Amino acid sequence: MSGQPAPDAELDEALALVNDDHGRRTGRHADGEPAGGDHRGTPPRGTPPRGTPTAASGTPEHAAPHQPPPSPHRPPSASTTPPGPAAPTPRGQEPGTAAGGSAGPKRRDITPWPAARNLAARAPRPVPSASAPAAVPLEQALGLVLAAPLVALTDLPSFDTSAMDGWVVAGPGPWEVRAEGILAGHGRPDPLSDGEAVRIATGARIPQEATAVIRSEHGLTDDKGRLHPRRDVTQGQDIRPRGQECRSGDQLLPPGAQVTPAVLGLAAAAGYDQVPVVPRPTAEVLILGDELLTDGLPHEGLIRDALGPMLPPWLRSLGAEVIAVRRLGDDAEALHQAITTSAADLVVTTGGTASGPVDHVHPTLRRIGAELLVDGVAVRPGHPMLLARIRPDQHLVGLPGNPLAAVSGLLTLAEPLLRTLSGRPAPSPYTAALSEDVHGHPHDTRLVPVTLRADHAVPLHYNGPAMLRGIAVADGLAVVAPGGGRQGQELEVLDLPWALSEAVAAASAQTGPAASTQAGGPGTSAHAAPAASTRTSPATDPQAGGPATAGECFT
Repeated sequence: MSGQPAPDAELDEALALVNDDHGRRTGRHADGEPAGGDHRGTPPRGTPPRGTPTAASGTPEHAAPHQPPPSPHRPPSASTTPPGPAAPTPRGQEPGTAAGGSAGPKRRDITPWPAARNLAARAPRPVPSASAPAAVPLEQALGLVLAAPLVALTDLPSFDTSAMDGWVVAGPGPWEVRAEGILAGHGRPDPLSDGEAVRIATGARIPQEATAVIRSEHGLTDDKGRLHPRRDVTQGQDIRPRGQECRSGDQLLPPGAQVTPAVLGLAAAAGYDQVPVVPRPTAEVLILGDELLTDGLPHEGLIRDALGPMLPPWLRSLGAEVIAVRRLGDDAEALHQAITTSAADLVVTTGGTASGPVDHVHPTLRRIGAELLVDGVAVRPGHPMLLARIRPDQHLVGLPGNPLAAVSGLLTLAEPLLRTLSGRPAPSPYTAALSEDVHGHPHDTRLVPVTLRADHAVPLHYNGPAMLRGIAVADGLAVVAPGGGRQGQELEVLDLPWALSEAVAAASAQTGPAASTQAGGPGTSAHAAPAASTRTSPATDPQAGGPATAGECFT
């Protein structure tokens, strides 16, 4: 397993902070939805059965709040006082669970969104079996992170070279020009005497006793073959002296630098055939759900799988090597076997994170004794996401089954964890001003797809948990605090891996149908989503941008 982990003390401290916050969080959200809800779990009372249009197909979820289930039956008390109305459940306490009592299997400590990201980044621990830095050939190092300093193995340049085509001269002119020339790649040339010149190519080795290089356009020869300068000649002009860029042993780049094409060129120039890098973390994707199709149109209660095509390339863009994608359906034993036999650094599951009859993720994690680090996050969409430690050097991220909710889980839990495993530093946050008001959740953070126009973030339509149409044309996700955002307010924007545009850099310097309805309901298949290769300005396409209200819901 790979990683650059943080000490246990930091993780324990972060967990303690989350637990302190638990008393201020509720097991149920303001709209009456269970905190651990997942689109494939048992529907709350009043929720239409599968196949009935829901918020995922355009109806706002908060239009008809679910009613909380009745408290579990309690034996009659010996007291003669008649039972009064049930007291409200304190935030952070499940109905029917005494404050400070033991948590049942359905109770969750909902983690604030910023704390969840920090926990994910600090989750990897140092273990004796962790992979040592690997030396890989230059052609395999692109996108990885240096595990050790890149130190020059030679002077650069390693000898005095000509910076221009022209003549290399010695002493004052005019100069007698030798018949032979000096080309790049040849051995040591014969020394020059004062008053001599010789033709030289860019990059060729400078002969001993040379004074300067005269560019071809700055010299001329007379009828006797003597060279005359067209302008003054200074000592050392157009000569690149040995060691001008670096000396052997100089540190060129520190550990943690990402290997870019330019870094590959520098390493090659400095004498490297291989570079020491942090191994790429491995990931395995487990697709859950009997209702998913891999081709064709949705029919008879079956819907297209949007996450199978989307997650592997997204994980690769986050620096992971995806070693397997398995489709397990709703089979608890298959899930158990897949998790316990996986050799990946990170196991990613889709759906099944609630407590319905076919939601097997929690029971399986309890069965194998996994350590649950994050069990629900105060973020919309995607609140049923989870993070577990399976082994000291292996983790599992459980994503909700709704596509945009799964994206939220990727950026909240998978991205910080993979960043740590890859040895990358946290990116510098940047903000952009909202072009208009954005609705917020009463208690939870919202992640809203936006497109960047100059120095403004324009909220996009189709931002429901089962929708991909908005994210397909987005530049990033705006982080909206509980209560919402106002026009002109500066909000943090999370980058999407493919959307590092000029608009992003500018913002940083200044500080239709749904794509898939895995929530059940008459879905449109994932392949109906428009391609993201051409972005349309919200000013000319009201369906793509403008006020973020169409299809808006918080799950």
